[in-house]
Amino acid sequence: MELLKLLNEKVLIFDGAMGTMLQREGLFGGELPELYNIEKPEIVRKIHKAYVDAGADIITTNTFGANSLKINKTPYSVENIISAAVENVRAVTTNQLIALDISSTGKLLEPIGSLSFEDAYDIFKEQVLAGVKSGVDLILLETFSDLQETRAAILACKENSTLPVFCTMTFQDNGRTLTGTDPKTFVNVVQDLGIDALGVNCSLGPKEITPIVEEILKWALLPVMLQPNAGLPILENNETIFKLEKEEFTEFIKPLIDKGVAVVGGCCGTNPGFIKLLKESFGGKKVVPRDVKRKTAVCSSTKTVIIDGSIKIIGERINPTGKTKVKAALKENKFDFILNEAITQVEAGADILDINVGLPEINEKETMLNIVKELDGIVDVPLQIDSAKTEVIEAACRIYCGKTIINSVNGNQSSMDKIFPIASKYGASLIALTLDEDGIPKTCEKRFEIAEKIIKEAKKYGIEEERIIVDNLVLTASAEQEGVLETLKAIKLVKDNYNVRTTLGVSNVSFGLPNRHMINKTFLLMAMTYGIDVPITDPTATEIVDLIKSFEVLSLIDIDSQNYIRHMDSKKEPSTSDKNNIEKSHKDLKSIILKGLKDEVEEVTTLMLKDNEPMILVDEYLIPSLDKVGQAFDRGDLYLPQLIRSAETVKKSFVIIKEQLSKNGSLSISNGKILLATVKGDIHDIGKNIVKVILENYGFEVIDLGKDVTPEEIVKTVREKDIKLVGLSALMTTTVVNMEQTIKELKEANLDCKVLVGGAVLTPDYAKKIKADFYCKDATESAKVANSIFNVNK
Repeated sequence: MELLKLLNEKVLIFDGAMGTMLQREGLFGGELPELYNIEKPEIVRKIHKAYVDAGADIITTNTFGANSLKINKTPYSVENIISAAVENVRAVTTNQLIALDISSTGKLLEPIGSLSFEDAYDIFKEQVLAGVKSGVDLILLETFSDLQETRAAILACKENSTLPVFCTMTFQDNGRTLTGTDPKTFVNVVQDLGIDALGVNCSLGPKEITPIVEEILKWALLPVMLQPNAGLPILENNETIFKLEKEEFTEFIKPLIDKGVAVVGGCCGTNPGFIKLLKESFGGKKVVPRDVKRKTAVCSSTKTVIIDGSIKIIGERINPTGKTKVKAALKENKFDFILNEAITQVEAGADILDINVGLPEINEKETMLNIVKELDGIVDVPLQIDSAKTEVIEAACRIYCGKTIINSVNGNQSSMDKIFPIASKYGASLIALTLDEDGIPKTCEKRFEIAEKIIKEAKKYGIEEERIIVDNLVLTASAEQEGVLETLKAIKLVKDNYNVRTTLGVSNVSFGLPNRHMINKTFLLMAMTYGIDVPITDPTATEIVDLIKSFEVLSLIDIDSQNYIRHMDSKKEPSTSDKNNIEKSHKDLKSIILKGLKDEVEEVTTLMLKDNEPMILVDEYLIPSLDKVGQAFDRGDLYLPQLIRSAETVKKSFVIIKEQLSKNGSLSISNGKILLATVKGDIHDIGKNIVKVILENYGFEVIDLGKDVTPEEIVKTVREKDIKLVGLSALMTTTVVNMEQTIKELKEANLDCKVLVGGAVLTPDYAKKIKADFYCKDATESAKVANSIFNVNK
């Protein structure tokens, strides 16, 4: 396609903001911009024409929120709006390309939120099909803050069209998205899903966004796109404005163009003048080439593990084979035991976790999906999907929020035919077993031949060598003693000829022999000397991690022994990998909350209530634990999935405590009543819903009025229910004026309440100008304010 050719030749210029331009044309807070496509098309066309005249190469449709969730109260269908939007662009363009604009549904996906992956997929699919029918040239996925929702949108594009797809996420000033994804992880997860360009838009101005773009440029193999805001919004004369001038905007972008940005445009606050100057400065300029080497990367939603250089560990303990307790937990759906195993391995040093739930007595697919979802809120390391069933592998790859490893494919043609399409579609890496129709070869040369066959076949599916991890298959030394050295020699042979990585199931070598741990440890040391990259082993086994860390010092992998010193320093504290200590700590209520063990908390809460008053548990366990989780969140030690998981764990404990209070005839737990609402005209409630979860689990009674709430309804509810604290949320620049109006009416009504505000477009100065009492950048800040207002724990 001509567009894809242009991407690699010259800098392309997108258009700028639509929402803030519509505001200038009379759009007021509460109106849906997308309705203008049908009801006031002349205004939309006027804006598009201004961007065409400014020199934009690509014009974006006015369909940012044209999805079934956001327009369900209008008389129009998604297809009606998208069809009209495309026609509005087509009416004023000459040779410009038309990009279908698709953004977030406004809902968080499971397990953080309530929207399922497939429901999100269906919403995006409807938009994509409407765009294809209307004849757009490409699809722009923009302003996403949830990596899982981004994945759903990409798959909807790729499975329902052949159009080029550009994808941008929006990042906060801490360098991560709302749900905790960093730029490196974003790039490594999405760039192998078949998209054509990626980057960042909105949230921040070009100065603040620069470090994020620079990080993306370091990892992206695809063209990089940039659409910043015109600085940060401020309030002047009851109007949200962006003060950054187009000249300064362009100056900040120039160094990024020089570093290889290939596509540039504007977001909130920009206008045709900005785009005209971008066109004059960079339009037609040759894209600066970047020398980015592909890495073997696997990712969770918040962390990327690069398998290159230092030795990484794949934890093997979540597997029912030969493990009676794991088998029993899977049969009885006692997932907290499985989650404990995951936590234990990560604490002991696992970088990746292998997940195998293959038992004939259970529904393997359902169990695998449940455990993958649960682990997303428990640990931050990537997962390896291990199953002999193709349908299980595909289902898990589809819903896993990250970039996984598939365990496994082998040299049988039927295996490659089944597994390679899955790995290709979902961007997964692969464990490649060196066996074929004739079984496991005895010689290293034959194993190399099978590995080579797999590598060459994978290339036909667009799967590069760096995504392949070869397992040369060691058998037990008790039966195949000569084969052990053949396995090790095959490691070197494969790595000398191809840029793949290697692994081995270390414990396989010791079956049938006494003192298995000694055999395993010795074999691992030998494998490391041959160049193994990522052994599959038990990280809790005594001295396994010590052995790896010390080997890295002596083999010049760990320069200056820094990793080794840190590892040994951490062992001076009581060992968290000691199984007895782990069992004991997991029975502690605080530990259970911190780890987010939702099933186990019910049992432990019930037991503790036998010897403790209910309020002792609340005041000495639940609230301090939430405080500790909040502090870790503030430090960046954990992210939104873990924060929500811990809050939901506390909620389960609260239910049992409230039941006990009711039986005792005691008063219910309530630290105070708080009203939450997304202001009139704003239908985004992700942030508000997160705040609600956290506040409820601090023992507050939350009255949630929902979204698009009028000032009159808020004032009425505060008066009737004697509310002392009101939390207002707004995501859109067009609706902040309604937040200000709500605060004004609350004060004019002389109601004895305080107001806290939050939302992506707000700043502390902004909050002060609209006369809010408190500005809260996130849910944990809201809890701190609420605790201070109601004197909790004072």
